[in-house]
Formats: sequence, C-alpha cells, structure tokens
Amino acid sequence: MEDVNHSDTSNGTVFTNINTATETDRCDKLVDKNVPEYYCEICKKTFSSEREVSVHKEIHNKVTAYHCDICGKYFVSNNNLTIHRRIHSGEKPFHCEMCGKSFSDNSNFVVHKRIHTGEKPYHCEICGKSFSDNSSLVVHIRSHTGEKPFHCEICGKYFVKNGDLKKHIRKHTGEKPFPCEICGKSFSDNSNLVVHRRIHTGEKPFHCEICGKSFNTKGQLNRHKRIHTGEKPFHCEVCGKSLASNGDLTTHKRSHTGEKPFPCEICGKSFSDNSNLVVHKRIHTGEKPFHCEICGKYFVQNGDLNKHKRIHTGEKPFHCEICGKSFTQNSCLIIHNRSHTGEKPYYCEICGKSFSTNGDLTTHKRSHTREKPFQCEICEESFVYRRYLTEHKRLHSGEKPYNCEMCGISFSKNSLLKTHKQIHTGGKSLDLT
Repeated sequence: MEDVNHSDTSNGTVFTNINTATETDRCDKLVDKNVPEYYCEICKKTFSSEREVSVHKEIHNKVTAYHCDICGKYFVSNNNLTIHRRIHSGEKPFHCEMCGKSFSDNSNFVVHKRIHTGEKPYHCEICGKSFSDNSSLVVHIRSHTGEKPFHCEICGKYFVKNGDLKKHIRKHTGEKPFPCEICGKSFSDNSNLVVHRRIHTGEKPFHCEICGKSFNTKGQLNRHKRIHTGEKPFHCEVCGKSLASNGDLTTHKRSHTGEKPFPCEICGKSFSDNSNLVVHKRIHTGEKPFHCEICGKYFVQNGDLNKHKRIHTGEKPFHCEICGKSFTQNSCLIIHNRSHTGEKPYYCEICGKSFSTNGDLTTHKRSHTREKPFQCEICEESFVYRRYLTEHKRLHSGEKPYNCEMCGISFSKNSLLKTHKQIHTGGKSLDLT
C-alpha cells in the first residue's frame, strides 16, 4: 500500500495521509482506510479530509477570515466566529436535560450526551477500544502508530496532541493563564486548576473500593491502590529498587545523581522533588492550609494533618510483625523495627559511632561541635537538646506538670518526681514506665 501525500506549497500547507512503514499491515490499513488524517503544517491542527484542511487554511489568510473584534482571533467561517464569541459573552444555549450542564457549541453538547447514553460509536480496529468522539479515536490510533505530529520549535520535542504541545510551550514562556478565583494562584494548565480548587472545596471525587479512602485525582487513587496490591512496577536500573509510581522512580534516581532541580527563589535551597519545594516555601509564607476540624489546629502538610488526627481517634494502623506493637506513623514503625534487627544505618563521620535514627545522629554530632541550638528567649541560655530547653522554661513559668499521686507535691521534671517517690517507698525506686 502506498502512502498518499498532497501538498500545496503556495500557502505553505501540507496535507498528509499519515502512514508508518514500520507498523503492521493492519495498522497501515486502518490509518489509510478508516481514519485518514490530514494536518495543516502552519498550525499543526488535524483534519479527516483534504476539503476540511482547504477550508481551514483560509484562517491563515486574514483578508478573507472572520475576525473577533474583542480578542483579535481569526476564524474560517462566521459560524465559528459566532461560537467563539460565546467565550466572551458566557452564553451557553445548549442545555443537557439529564444533568443540567450547558454548552456554547452544539457539537460539544452532542458528545456530552453520550456520557449519559454510554454511546461510543467510534471504534479502533487494532485493539477494539471505543470512543464517544472521532477526535479521541484519532489521538488513540497514534498510540499504535507512534506518531507525534506536533513539534515544539523551541526545544524540538514532539507530542501526540496539539493541546499537549500548547501546555508544553507554556513551560518555555512561563505563561499561567488559569487563575484560581479564591486565592489568586495561577496555573499553566486548566486541569491543574481544577485539581487545585479541590484544596478549597475539600472535594475528593476518587474513592478506593477496598478501604474507602478518597483522593483529589485519579492518579493519586491509582498509586494508592498499589498499597493494597503491593505492586511496584517501576524499577531503578542503578540499585534495583522497585517503586509504585513513575514519579517516585524519577525522584529516587536523583538520590544517585544528586540532582536537585527545584530551587527556592527566596533562600536558594534546592530540592529533588517539586512537592518538597512546595512544602518548604510555606516556611517563608507561614501558610498552613490543612485544618483539623476537631481542635482547630493548622498544618503545613496534609500528611501532618492525617498523623495529627490519630491523636483524636487513637488509631494506630502500623503494626510490628515481631512483637505486635502498634504505631500512629509508619516512620515510627520503621525505627521500632531496628530495635529487633539491631540496624543502625546512620554513622558519625567524626568518631564512627552508629545510630538507629538520623535525629539521634544529629544530636550526637553536637557533642563534637558543642553546638547548642535551643535558646531560651527569656534569659538566652542555650541547650543541646530541645527537652532540656522545655524543662528550663518551667523555671521561668513556674509550671510543675509532674504530680506525686501519694502526697500531691508537684515537680518541674519527671526525674525529680522519681527521686521524690523514693521517700514514700523507703528508698526503693519505682518502675514508672
């Protein structure tokens, strides 16, 4: 079967019936016979016939095209201009009787109704998948052919859809045309704005059928389901570690390369993961967007809020398989497991001593550096440990939270209470644990 190419070089527009010689005969047959695809080389828009492209290319001839006097955009027909003007006027004359949703264009309305009817009249002959509109089928076929007809002139990257190219170009231009009406934050992609709004509304429309947990995005739900299945389909070629998502793999690889491509514009600190940068910026802004409905406390991260809620519920979902002890956080379980295994993965570079947690190593290093980072705001005395500062502050406040159950005397330190109780026990220490 021969490829068919038609060109009109007088206007710089090439019409191509796209066919790939490396694909199977069946794929070639489908692309030629059922979904002929022609595209305009000027704007890369695709069409199903030469006639459609011929009509479309008039849009590039601004003498004959129809012009929007509000935004300056040009259209090939007066009807298209009329539909476009509804973007400015907000008019949506086509109403769905089933769900009440309205549309500015009848063609979009027709496609929408198929959501309710379940109709999918466009079928892929290669894999049998069906679609509610022809444009979705055209894009889908490219997953079989490998075709990426949309090209970024800045970096040379190719894309399957024109919409993906437009989103990509905004990375180069920095354009963020989709602002949040509530907080003013802007986004380069409308889909990101839709997800962002759920922070304000609390909407989590994607539900796990196994545990009932809800999520903001379908991607988050899919990653969550792997907790139940144990699936980790993404593998690191360097160390062999398996991960549940491609994003986790990309971030993990940076632990080998040392790459930290996300810098903070305020303090210059860099991060290997954009989500860590987003959380870090809240240190500078003071933003705490996650709110506990029970006690009113606010948190920087949603994960911190979830951990906090377990204080109210008493939930301890992380269980030690060796001794059965339960914990509110998985990180606490990991540290606890080291008490059974004897693992101490954190080493002091100065003296070689090992520790089971990074926090213990950080504290230990102060014995070498003599650093005392915890300072009293009242008398300016400094301490190696935060708990020493907490105990010291009680000298100023007079707080004595440790009470003797036998005589009622109170103490500022638990160690003082233990010593005092020996008076009642005749010098024998009590096991207070």
